[in-house]
Amino acid sequence: MKLFQNTQEFSYPWEQVTAANWRKYPNEVSTHVVAVDVLRRELDSTGTRLTSERLITCQQSVPKWLAMLVGSSNKSYVREVSVVDLNTKTLTLRSCNLTCAHLLKVYETVKYEPHALDANRTIFHQEAQITAYATIQTLCNKIEEWSVKRFGENASKGRKGFDSVLRMLSDNWEQREKLVDELSDSIADRVAGTVGEIRATTDSLIKETEMKSTSLVSRYYKEIQRAFNKT
Repeated sequence: MKLFQNTQEFSYPWEQVTAANWRKYPNEVSTHVVAVDVLRRELDSTGTRLTSERLITCQQSVPKWLAMLVGSSNKSYVREVSVVDLNTKTLTLRSCNLTCAHLLKVYETVKYEPHALDANRTIFHQEAQITAYATIQTLCNKIEEWSVKRFGENASKGRKGFDSVLRMLSDNWEQREKLVDELSDSIADRVAGTVGEIRATTDSLIKETEMKSTSLVSRYYKEIQRAFNKT
Protein backbone atom coordinates (compact mmCIF):
# COMPACT_ATOMS: atom_id res chain seq x y z
CA MET A 1 0.00 0.00 0.00
CA LYS A 2 1.14 3.54 -0.83
CA LEU A 3 -0.01 6.66 1.00
CA PHE A 4 -0.53 10.06 -0.59
CA GLN A 5 -0.99 13.09 1.67
CA ASN A 6 -1.51 16.73 0.83
CA THR A 7 -2.38 19.87 2.83
CA GLN A 8 -3.24 23.22 1.27
CA GLU A 9 -4.73 26.57 2.22
CA PHE A 10 -7.39 28.50 0.33
CA SER A 11 -7.67 32.26 0.86
CA TYR A 12 -11.45 32.13 1.15
CA PRO A 13 -13.88 31.56 4.05
CA TRP A 14 -15.07 28.02 4.69
CA GLU A 15 -18.62 28.93 3.64
CA GLN A 16 -17.46 30.07 0.20
CA VAL A 17 -15.18 27.07 -0.30
CA THR A 18 -17.96 24.66 0.68
CA ALA A 19 -20.43 26.32 -1.68
CA ALA A 20 -17.86 26.34 -4.50
CA ASN A 21 -17.21 22.61 -4.06
CA TRP A 22 -20.49 21.85 -5.85
CA ARG A 23 -19.31 23.97 -8.80
CA LYS A 24 -15.79 22.55 -8.91
CA TYR A 25 -16.34 20.57 -12.12
CA PRO A 26 -16.06 21.11 -14.98
CA ASN A 27 -13.12 23.51 -14.96
CA GLU A 28 -10.46 24.42 -17.49
CA VAL A 29 -7.63 22.63 -15.64
CA SER A 30 -9.11 19.33 -14.40
CA THR A 31 -10.14 18.22 -17.87
CA HIS A 32 -9.89 14.54 -16.87
CA VAL A 33 -13.20 14.90 -14.96
CA VAL A 34 -15.84 14.74 -17.68
CA ALA A 35 -19.06 14.28 -15.68
CA VAL A 36 -20.44 14.50 -12.13
CA ASP A 37 -23.85 12.99 -11.37
CA VAL A 38 -25.68 13.40 -8.05
CA LEU A 39 -27.13 10.06 -6.94
CA ARG A 40 -28.48 10.99 -3.52
CA ARG A 41 -28.89 13.94 -1.15
CA GLU A 42 -30.18 13.74 2.42
CA LEU A 43 -30.62 16.44 5.05
CA ASP A 44 -30.83 15.31 8.67
CA SER A 45 -33.71 16.21 11.00
CA THR A 46 -31.80 19.17 12.48
CA GLY A 47 -31.18 20.70 9.06
CA THR A 48 -27.46 21.10 9.79
CA ARG A 49 -25.95 17.99 8.19
CA LEU A 50 -26.14 17.34 4.45
CA THR A 51 -25.04 13.99 2.99
CA SER A 52 -24.52 13.69 -0.77
CA GLU A 53 -23.54 10.79 -2.99
CA ARG A 54 -22.10 11.43 -6.45
CA LEU A 55 -20.76 9.44 -9.38
CA ILE A 56 -17.67 11.03 -10.93
CA THR A 57 -16.65 10.05 -14.46
CA CYS A 58 -13.00 10.49 -15.44
CA GLN A 59 -11.33 10.05 -18.81
CA GLN A 60 -7.54 9.94 -18.94
CA SER A 61 -4.92 7.99 -20.86
CA VAL A 62 -2.94 5.23 -19.14
CA PRO A 63 0.43 3.65 -19.99
CA LYS A 64 0.41 0.78 -22.48
CA TRP A 65 1.65 -1.73 -19.92
CA LEU A 66 -1.26 -0.84 -17.63
CA ALA A 67 -3.76 -0.81 -20.49
CA MET A 68 -2.82 -4.45 -21.17
CA LEU A 69 -3.96 -5.29 -17.63
CA VAL A 70 -7.10 -3.15 -17.37
CA GLY A 71 -8.21 -3.10 -21.01
CA SER A 72 -8.23 -0.42 -23.67
CA SER A 73 -10.86 1.84 -22.06
CA ASN A 74 -9.51 5.07 -20.60
CA LYS A 75 -12.75 5.92 -18.80
CA SER A 76 -13.15 5.28 -15.07
CA TYR A 77 -15.81 5.84 -12.40
CA VAL A 78 -15.48 7.00 -8.81
CA ARG A 79 -18.10 6.91 -6.05
CA GLU A 80 -18.01 9.87 -3.68
CA VAL A 81 -19.91 10.41 -0.42
CA SER A 82 -19.68 13.84 1.21
CA VAL A 83 -20.95 15.32 4.46
CA VAL A 84 -21.38 19.03 5.16
CA ASP A 85 -21.70 19.63 8.91
CA LEU A 86 -22.68 23.17 9.89
CA ASN A 87 -22.20 22.46 13.59
CA THR A 88 -18.53 21.50 13.26
CA LYS A 89 -17.99 23.57 10.10
CA THR A 90 -16.46 20.71 8.16
CA LEU A 91 -16.88 19.35 4.66
CA THR A 92 -15.66 15.76 4.43
CA LEU A 93 -15.52 13.82 1.16
CA ARG A 94 -14.74 10.12 0.92
CA SER A 95 -14.32 8.40 -2.44
CA CYS A 96 -13.35 5.06 -3.92
CA ASN A 97 -12.79 3.89 -7.47
CA LEU A 98 -15.36 1.55 -9.03
CA THR A 99 -13.35 0.77 -12.16
CA CYS A 100 -10.63 -1.92 -11.97
CA ALA A 101 -11.34 -2.39 -8.27
CA HIS A 102 -10.12 -5.99 -8.56
CA LEU A 103 -6.68 -4.69 -9.54
CA LEU A 104 -6.38 -1.39 -7.70
CA LYS A 105 -8.20 0.26 -4.79
CA VAL A 106 -7.90 3.97 -4.09
CA TYR A 107 -9.57 5.24 -0.91
CA GLU A 108 -9.45 9.02 -0.71
CA THR A 109 -10.50 11.30 2.15
CA VAL A 110 -10.68 15.07 1.77
CA LYS A 111 -11.57 17.51 4.53
CA TYR A 112 -12.18 21.26 4.43
CA GLU A 113 -12.27 23.20 7.69
CA PRO A 114 -11.83 26.85 8.74
CA HIS A 115 -8.34 28.06 9.56
CA ALA A 116 -7.85 28.14 13.33
CA LEU A 117 -6.51 31.71 13.32
CA ASP A 118 -8.09 33.29 10.23
CA ALA A 119 -11.79 32.95 9.40
CA ASN A 120 -11.11 34.14 5.84
CA ARG A 121 -8.96 31.10 5.06
CA THR A 122 -9.76 27.40 4.73
CA ILE A 123 -7.54 24.38 5.36
CA PHE A 124 -7.66 21.50 2.89
CA HIS A 125 -6.50 18.03 3.98
CA GLN A 126 -6.21 15.17 1.48
CA GLU A 127 -5.17 11.57 2.05
CA ALA A 128 -5.31 8.60 -0.32
CA GLN A 129 -4.57 4.96 0.41
CA ILE A 130 -3.54 3.19 -2.79
CA THR A 131 -3.38 -0.60 -2.86
CA ALA A 132 -2.66 -2.80 -5.87
CA TYR A 133 -3.64 -6.47 -6.11
CA ALA A 134 -1.44 -8.72 -8.20
CA THR A 135 0.27 -12.08 -7.77
CA ILE A 136 3.65 -10.53 -8.55
CA GLN A 137 4.91 -8.09 -5.92
CA THR A 138 7.04 -6.20 -8.42
CA LEU A 139 3.94 -5.52 -10.50
CA CYS A 140 2.03 -4.37 -7.41
CA ASN A 141 4.77 -1.91 -6.57
CA LYS A 142 4.87 -0.57 -10.12
CA ILE A 143 1.11 -0.06 -10.23
CA GLU A 144 1.10 1.68 -6.84
CA GLU A 145 4.03 3.94 -7.71
CA TRP A 146 2.42 4.96 -10.99
CA SER A 147 -0.92 5.54 -9.21
CA VAL A 148 0.67 7.78 -6.57
CA LYS A 149 2.39 9.82 -9.28
CA ARG A 150 -0.83 10.17 -11.29
CA PHE A 151 -2.78 11.00 -8.15
CA GLY A 152 -0.31 13.78 -7.31
CA GLU A 153 -0.58 15.22 -10.82
CA ASN A 154 -4.37 15.23 -10.65
CA ALA A 155 -4.28 16.76 -7.16
CA SER A 156 -2.17 19.63 -8.50
CA LYS A 157 -4.59 20.14 -11.38
CA GLY A 158 -7.50 19.97 -8.95
CA ARG A 159 -6.00 22.73 -6.80
CA LYS A 160 -5.43 25.03 -9.78
CA GLY A 161 -8.87 24.29 -11.19
CA PHE A 162 -10.59 24.88 -7.85
CA ASP A 163 -8.70 28.16 -7.44
CA SER A 164 -10.09 29.37 -10.76
CA VAL A 165 -13.63 28.37 -9.73
CA LEU A 166 -13.23 30.14 -6.37
CA ARG A 167 -11.99 33.33 -8.05
CA MET A 168 -14.90 33.35 -10.47
CA LEU A 169 -17.51 32.72 -7.77
CA SER A 170 -15.87 35.23 -5.42
CA ASP A 171 -16.14 37.92 -8.10
CA ASN A 172 -19.79 37.00 -8.63
CA TRP A 173 -20.48 37.12 -4.89
CA GLU A 174 -18.80 40.53 -4.56
CA GLN A 175 -20.82 41.89 -7.48
CA ARG A 176 -24.01 40.45 -5.99
CA GLU A 177 -23.28 41.99 -2.58
CA LYS A 178 -22.56 45.33 -4.26
CA LEU A 179 -25.85 45.17 -6.16
CA VAL A 180 -27.72 44.23 -2.98
CA ASP A 181 -26.16 47.19 -1.14
CA GLU A 182 -27.01 49.56 -4.00
CA LEU A 183 -30.55 48.21 -4.17
CA SER A 184 -30.95 48.55 -0.39
CA ASP A 185 -29.73 52.16 -0.52
CA SER A 186 -32.07 52.90 -3.42
CA ILE A 187 -35.05 51.39 -1.60
CA ALA A 188 -34.15 53.28 1.58
CA ASP A 189 -33.94 56.57 -0.37
CA ARG A 190 -37.27 55.91 -2.03
CA VAL A 191 -38.91 54.98 1.25
CA ALA A 192 -37.49 58.09 2.90
CA GLY A 193 -38.76 60.21 0.01
CA THR A 194 -42.18 58.58 0.15
CA VAL A 195 -42.41 59.12 3.91
CA GLY A 196 -41.47 62.77 3.40
CA GLU A 197 -44.16 63.17 0.74
CA ILE A 198 -46.74 61.51 2.98
CA ARG A 199 -45.85 63.81 5.87
CA ALA A 200 -46.02 66.90 3.67
CA THR A 201 -49.38 65.82 2.25
CA THR A 202 -50.71 65.04 5.73
CA ASP A 203 -49.58 68.42 7.08
CA SER A 204 -51.22 70.14 4.13
CA LEU A 205 -54.50 68.29 4.68
CA ILE A 206 -54.47 69.10 8.38
CA LYS A 207 -53.91 72.80 7.65
CA GLU A 208 -56.66 72.82 5.03
CA THR A 209 -59.02 71.10 7.46
CA GLU A 210 -58.18 73.61 10.19
CA MET A 211 -58.74 76.50 7.79
CA LYS A 212 -62.06 75.09 6.64
CA SER A 213 -63.15 74.53 10.22
CA THR A 214 -62.25 78.12 11.15
CA SER A 215 -64.07 79.42 8.07
CA LEU A 216 -67.21 77.46 8.92
CA VAL A 217 -67.22 78.70 12.50
CA SER A 218 -66.81 82.30 11.30
CA ARG A 219 -69.55 81.91 8.71
CA TYR A 220 -72.11 80.51 11.12
CA TYR A 221 -70.97 82.38 14.22
CA LYS A 222 -74.20 84.36 14.59
CA GLU A 223 -76.40 81.28 14.20
CA ILE A 224 -74.28 79.39 16.73
CA GLN A 225 -74.45 82.33 19.19
CA ARG A 226 -78.22 82.63 18.74
CA ALA A 227 -78.64 78.91 19.39
CA PHE A 228 -76.65 79.14 22.62
CA ASN A 229 -78.60 82.25 23.73
CA LYS A 230 -81.88 80.38 23.31
CA THR A 231 -80.71 77.72 25.67
